[in-house]
Amino acid sequence: MRRMKSLAFLWIWMVMVSVVVADVRLPKTLTSYAVLQRDVPVKVWGWADSGEKVTVAFNGQTVETTAGEDGKWCVTLQPMAAKSEGSDLVVTGKNKLTLSDVVVGEVWICSGQSNMEWRLGSQSGTEEECNGNYRFIRFNRDGYVVNETPQEELTGNGWVACENGNQKQCTAVGFHFALALYEKLNVPIGLIHCNWGGSRIESWMPEDCWEMLKEKGISRDEVAKSMSTRKEGHTVVGGMYNAKLAPWRNYAVRGAIWYQGCSNGGESLTYYEKQKAMIASWRKIWGDIPFYWVQLANYTAPSENPNERLGWGPLRDAQTKCLEVAKTGQAVTIDIGEEKDIHPRNKYDVGRRLAAWALANDYGFDVPFASPLFQSVKCDGAKAIVTFNHAGNGLVVGKQEPRKFSLSDAPLYGFAIAGADKKYFRATAKIVGKDTVELTCEAVPEPKFVRYAWQQNPAGCNLYNAEGFPATPFTTE
Repeated sequence: MRRMKSLAFLWIWMVMVSVVVADVRLPKTLTSYAVLQRDVPVKVWGWADSGEKVTVAFNGQTVETTAGEDGKWCVTLQPMAAKSEGSDLVVTGKNKLTLSDVVVGEVWICSGQSNMEWRLGSQSGTEEECNGNYRFIRFNRDGYVVNETPQEELTGNGWVACENGNQKQCTAVGFHFALALYEKLNVPIGLIHCNWGGSRIESWMPEDCWEMLKEKGISRDEVAKSMSTRKEGHTVVGGMYNAKLAPWRNYAVRGAIWYQGCSNGGESLTYYEKQKAMIASWRKIWGDIPFYWVQLANYTAPSENPNERLGWGPLRDAQTKCLEVAKTGQAVTIDIGEEKDIHPRNKYDVGRRLAAWALANDYGFDVPFASPLFQSVKCDGAKAIVTFNHAGNGLVVGKQEPRKFSLSDAPLYGFAIAGADKKYFRATAKIVGKDTVELTCEAVPEPKFVRYAWQQNPAGCNLYNAEGFPATPFTTE
């Protein structure tokens, strides 16, 4: 009798398990409050029992498919216009799933390390921004996981609307970026909140990057060896891409913003090669998306001696060099960092500077978007004449405060020149044309080389264009 009861219990348990396995299921990339990308085909995918018929209905479209032998299924919704009013997305198989308040708008990946991870509620938003109704901005924040191989599912809880204080957990840079977009586009903005403090760029690079880097002499094995000694969670090459980004491979996005570099701060051109390879790899997955990044902000104690405390100068130069890659942009932030904190609280201006790139280059708005960028230098006797691109309505001496740019009466500061010995001295600088600066220094009668803001904390650098974008650090060596 006891044996018969045990067999009956086992049979009931097996039936229950088979029902659970048969249930149609969606990934955590697709939950209530999701933002779907407008104007492009949108994939909806998941799992069900082998051979199970699955129907997806949303926004007037109904699409059917059948799960494969592995239980996977995928349908494609035709391109949709932006839609701010949420609708139900219904998936029907042997069971029925209803995702509520799904909207259509613009979707951006927000990746990198701690300055992208930094939350709005950590002194980076106003009282209104942290608690008001901004439900047109939604975000999907994943957990802290890595994996050796690309995964299909996230560990987080899905999409969240920025309302009732939820936005305090949103990436601050991403929130201010999204708000700037919304003010012009008036469509929902979705943020894929995929970042981790302290992470190196190698953690976010898909495996095919290393084939691209072989010819550059950058070895995956050597990188893996150097990463093996890092703290838990940061030891796996590609581990964060595999666990946190790979599950989004089918999700349609508009572009990506990136704030990373501190953990690779000792590098120079190798960082350029890695970021270039990563951009190429991500574009194989999501198409020819724009990729905009934040150049490292000023940090640590400054030095009046331009030959000292160079720190992140070469890394910033590598970031600038990445502008050679098509459909990219850089938000220069050497004017909004903090000497004693690697996490500057002013994420408002960071997000706005990134958004300017997107508004001008992806959405067709006639808005200023770029920092002055070194174009050329001409050494004429005791003078060095520097010319800039992206001077806008003219070069100016300026001052940046949180959320406020103004002109300044202070002397132009931040340039250094050197002779053939490459020993640098602070230069007397003056703006002599819309896009031109003249440099002199009694200690350098025959200048050969010029630097601007070429230190880890180039405090006091104050060259801008009239639109309020700070000049990009450079060296002519």
